[in-house]
Amino acid sequence: MTWRFALVLEPAASDDSRTDFADGFREIDPSAPALSVGELSTQRGDGIFESIGVVNGHAQEVGAHLERLAHSAGLCDLPAPNLAQWRQAVEVAASHCPSDGEGVIKLILSRGVEHGPAPTAWVTAAQAADNTAARERGVRLVTLDRGYSLDTPARAPWLLLGAKTLSYAVNMAAIREAKRRGADDAIFVSSDGFVLEAPTASLVLRKDGRFITPAPNAGILHGTTQLSLFDHLTELGHETAYETVPVSALAGADAAWLLSSVRLAAPITAVDGAEMPVDRESTASFNDYLLSPRD
Repeated sequence: MTWRFALVLEPAASDDSRTDFADGFREIDPSAPALSVGELSTQRGDGIFESIGVVNGHAQEVGAHLERLAHSAGLCDLPAPNLAQWRQAVEVAASHCPSDGEGVIKLILSRGVEHGPAPTAWVTAAQAADNTAARERGVRLVTLDRGYSLDTPARAPWLLLGAKTLSYAVNMAAIREAKRRGADDAIFVSSDGFVLEAPTASLVLRKDGRFITPAPNAGILHGTTQLSLFDHLTELGHETAYETVPVSALAGADAAWLLSSVRLAAPITAVDGAEMPVDRESTASFNDYLLSPRD
């Protein structure tokens, strides 16, 4: 991915009531060094982020992403972000994304420099990768044990399992392991046999006409794209639900998808080598909706 634009924020207090924060942004060269060697985002992965899809210059689901950024900040004991300031930064970044096609904006909030000023915040914009193949041909998955039981997040909140942190080494390792096994992606499962989420996506199943996603009370990151699709499906008269989903339910689904902000809806074609039914008409309909302007 080639970054087209980057800016650094001077984070404003969450109760700062200004309507214009332009003097708190500093554009930087996205190809040049920008962070201190003492920066805790790179030293320890100590920070949070969001990835926002951009379609034809329009940043998608900005409000939901900012709310999740604030939620992650609270879980990680980071200063509450001023959402008006971040929204303005997103608007600036979106103007540097492709006006025709897809882009991606990343929001990063770090604890800052060790023993120095905190926090550090920046925003980047880039052209998105071509996800046509995943959307049209689908993805093959393997299940991977996440290493904790369904009740672990409640018993050990310090694990930050519901926050979108910069510590993504495990997530990337899971995708590499999936590819070593001949698949495209992975789906995490709990050690006591329940479905969680993919390393970078939410899971949605359809069973007997109902659309189901694993309940987000087990350390699952609540997906902004999944939330938006559920709102859309409800408007169309479909039943949606959050449930505890056993691994065995995967094989019994009528169809299933991975959902994320940039790849959008990718139909699941196989799990652990077992073929899955694919609903290409619904997939196309989902992506048509997800590619429409959404605030």
